[in-house]
Amino acid sequence: MLKQVDRLLVLGYFKAYLVCLVSLLSLFIVVDLFTNLDDFAQRRDGLADVLQHIGLFYAYRTSDIFDKLCEAIVLLAAMFTVAWMQRSNELLPLLSAGVSTRRVVLPVLVSACVMLSLAVLNQELIIPRIAKQLLSNKDDPEGEKEIEQLQGSHEPNGILITGQSASRKGLVVKRFSCTIPEHVGRTLVELVAKEARYVPPGGGRYTRGWLLTGTYPERLEKWDNTDVLEMLDAGKYFLHTREVAFDTVTRNRKWFRYASTPRLFEELQKPDSTRVADMAVLFHMRLTRPILGMILVFMGLSVILRDQNRNVFISAGLCIGLCALFFAACFASKHLGDNEWLSPALSAWAPVLLFGPLAFVMFDAVHT
Repeated sequence: MLKQVDRLLVLGYFKAYLVCLVSLLSLFIVVDLFTNLDDFAQRRDGLADVLQHIGLFYAYRTSDIFDKLCEAIVLLAAMFTVAWMQRSNELLPLLSAGVSTRRVVLPVLVSACVMLSLAVLNQELIIPRIAKQLLSNKDDPEGEKEIEQLQGSHEPNGILITGQSASRKGLVVKRFSCTIPEHVGRTLVELVAKEARYVPPGGGRYTRGWLLTGTYPERLEKWDNTDVLEMLDAGKYFLHTREVAFDTVTRNRKWFRYASTPRLFEELQKPDSTRVADMAVLFHMRLTRPILGMILVFMGLSVILRDQNRNVFISAGLCIGLCALFFAACFASKHLGDNEWLSPALSAWAPVLLFGPLAFVMFDAVHT
């Protein structure tokens, strides 16, 4: 009997999850689409081209939207499953038979844990693979616009590479400059090129590096480290690089939000990492995210089950209010960490320390 009830609860949970998933994703996409419809229509020829662009854009964007809403969807599915069970008076016979409330909702908790694991897989495996598409602009999906804001990047040997603007066509950076430290070139060397074209890795010697043209100074006297920099002609050089590619220099400042957790850890080990506070906070929040998701589910179910005589809609409203308070606290903690008012670890773990004991107390207070 109990196993059959478990199967019914699991099936009911996944039905509620699917309904919440489709509803929230559709609502988010519709609102975002009508808000930015003018951006989608720019640089497009004809209705068919616009619709194709919109479909492709949101096909990639769905993973990102799911990543933002996954905890809320898990909570809503659990809440609706238990609330519908109460509304149908299916919980009372089980309690009368001596089955505890915690045992009854165990399949819902296990199902919620499984769906939170799905969110982690989406975050670690899918989103990093489509990060380039997620960072593209609505009005410039092909990357045809000139990139104005570039960020400097360091090679492992300490070479600093910067630029003024760039074009994705030809992988060209204009007003390219690089600073070679003394331990690499014996003396400090600064090169400024009219433009530099990145040559991707290939089979030849002059690949995986930057071809500089219109460079000042035109010649370097007594330069012998050809593994780093080679002078091909007056004002023309080839700079060999290991990590700083065209995408590294031109990537969006928010690129790390779509990186996998191991990639974030690698970036944090580099002494020249930019936006270290934001990146460190995000790294720690990746570790606490599954814990926070389960804490949210426990608190939501505790609100629903605390008073079984309470109107279901009132319980659902209280649960949604608690969810809003929870996410507001998480956002405030992240903001404090991003602005270095709290350490990255503390800002990520503060919601766990705040809501973890509260969830335990609330769930323990549920009548069994």
